[in-house]
Amino acid sequence: MSDRRAIPPHSPPSPCVNICVMHKTRDLCVGCFRSLDEIASWGSMAPAAQREIIDQLPARRQSLKRR
Repeated sequence: MSDRRAIPPHSPPSPCVNICVMHKTRDLCVGCFRSLDEIASWGSMAPAAQREIIDQLPARRQSLKRR
């Protein structure tokens, strides 16, 4: 019997698009739609947490376009 250990899921790629400008009232980057805290902690986040943020990005994008 082999000792197979669960392989942790891979981290998704960063949504950064190298347009690093913070929206003046929403505190979100207008390039990737993440907060400064999310950007700063991205590399140390669990893949599941990163995916949760990625799932929220389309709604954030739309909310900034409406303003």
